[in-house]
Amino acid sequence: MTTTPTPAAAKSPASPPRSVLRDLAFLRLWAGTTASGLATWALPFVLGLAVLHRDLGAAGLGLVLAARTVGFLVAVAVGGVLADRHARRAVVLWSALAAAAAAPLLAAGLGRSLVLMTAAAALAGAGQGACRPAFQALTAETVDPARRQEANAAMTLAVRSSTLAGPALTALLAAVLDVRTLLLGIGLLWLVAALVPGPGSVATTPAAEPGRRAGFRAEFAEGIREARRHPWFAAGLAALVAVIALGYSATSVALPLISRDRYGSTWVLAAAMTAYTVGALGGALVIARWRPRSQGWAAFAGLAAYGFAPLSLVLPVHPVVVVAAYAVAGIGIELFNVPWFTATQREVAPDKLARVSSLDFLVSYGLAPVGLALIAPAVGAFGVAPVLGVCAAACFLVPAGAALVPTARHFSRTAPKAAD
Repeated sequence: MTTTPTPAAAKSPASPPRSVLRDLAFLRLWAGTTASGLATWALPFVLGLAVLHRDLGAAGLGLVLAARTVGFLVAVAVGGVLADRHARRAVVLWSALAAAAAAPLLAAGLGRSLVLMTAAAALAGAGQGACRPAFQALTAETVDPARRQEANAAMTLAVRSSTLAGPALTALLAAVLDVRTLLLGIGLLWLVAALVPGPGSVATTPAAEPGRRAGFRAEFAEGIREARRHPWFAAGLAALVAVIALGYSATSVALPLISRDRYGSTWVLAAAMTAYTVGALGGALVIARWRPRSQGWAAFAGLAAYGFAPLSLVLPVHPVVVVAAYAVAGIGIELFNVPWFTATQREVAPDKLARVSSLDFLVSYGLAPVGLALIAPAVGAFGVAPVLGVCAAACFLVPAGAALVPTARHFSRTAPKAAD
């Protein structure tokens, strides 16, 4: 007897990946990263309140913030190596705990010992610096590749939202809490960053066995070699140097002066900075879903859009033009940041990801003070308009040049496959 063969079941179309916002492991990581971002942002603001309350002098504030920056820059390189040697979750735990321990020391030294405050600020900066590359690598371990762009957009949305709402919230808290209590609150935020994230769940390449490890400098150099293996990454760092050390530094110096001298009030300063943050929020929302065909070119175009900020300050335009230019700059910066982080997590060898990420943070954070130190004398020597014009040109031209580098078009050594 013959039987009729059972027809094969039709293949159902692949279901879209579940949103990262429904993934408990990511939400724990997001909460920890957000807490660390809030703590990082809040410390300079709270220390500024200490100056207003005469618990800390202006010179002391500069010294404490400088110590925090030095601690960050030293620890971000060390943290990148440690996060590739050991479990990323452990590095996040201990670095955030170090930053948490710095908070009560800052509170104890406030108004009593500038030496103690300086040492505590260096410890806080070290904790912040060590956890940055570890968080970046832990994201790649927690979220699968198909959802990482959405995850990175969610991270930046949290950071930008806290920047927008944080000043008002801190001002409200300052009305009922003293500065020491606010400093202890920063320590609690770091405890959340230390304890809430879970271990990564996505399989990664195991690190080298302890007995076969090279020295610290050799491992850091290995991370530099890995970064140089990706021409798009080196080009992106060069573009970031131009935008941060020139464009961002120039606008940080010039915008307060122009708001006061040209427009006669500080509202332009406040409106422009608010527009930048709101624009960044919009950019993060767009790039969470948008997948441009030439991702690298689109990202470099977004980075170049920062040039509109210094350009708007060159000529005596209506203040609405300045505010609009800052909004465009904010949109553009996230159209760069989110694909940049996502591509780094995708393209860099997993066992070297933290070290390569540490190079990114070293450039992003390390060159901003250098630019600020150079821009102010340049403005005094040549005037505001010529310096702003040169910086705006650099913001436009350097990312455009970086986009011409091989592999820059897609932020990848190979072009993506066309969708079926």
